[in-house]
Amino acid sequence: MNASIAPLQTETAGSTHYQAFHQVRQHLQQRIIGQQALIDRLLIALLADGHLLVEGAPGLAKTTAIKELATVLEGNFHRLQFTPDLLPSDLTGTDIYRPETGDFHFQQGPLFHNLILADEINRAPAKVQSALLEAMGEKQVTVGRHTYPLPRPFLVMATQNPIEHEGT
Repeated sequence: MNASIAPLQTETAGSTHYQAFHQVRQHLQQRIIGQQALIDRLLIALLADGHLLVEGAPGLAKTTAIKELATVLEGNFHRLQFTPDLLPSDLTGTDIYRPETGDFHFQQGPLFHNLILADEINRAPAKVQSALLEAMGEKQVTVGRHTYPLPRPFLVMATQNPIEHEGT
């Protein structure tokens, strides 16, 4: 008798997940017109607990897509503009000295958001890209001798403009 109950519960849970996924997809489709491939790839990355790299000219709804995903998931969002002068600590955060206590306190960087838009990632120095790759691959950042876990879900959508464009 227990065997017949378990599949019913699993089927109901699966049905609920399907309905939630369908609602997220509908929300994105209503707000991002003409970019079905982008929506699909964004949702695949989310479901696979992965990340994605999008190449395209400015104005193709890349920022809007990930912002809307953050809205519908009730997660927080941060856009990072990658530039040649960016430092790893600009992403991860840094230890801040507190003179009143005489010790250091970790100040979280923008990577401690659920959804990140890494805009024009190809413009960043290698050390910055390395810090981002640790966050993406291990869902954590290391600052000094300490490692800090990142929030879940954690998704990075990195963008780069086509070779003909220098940047926006």
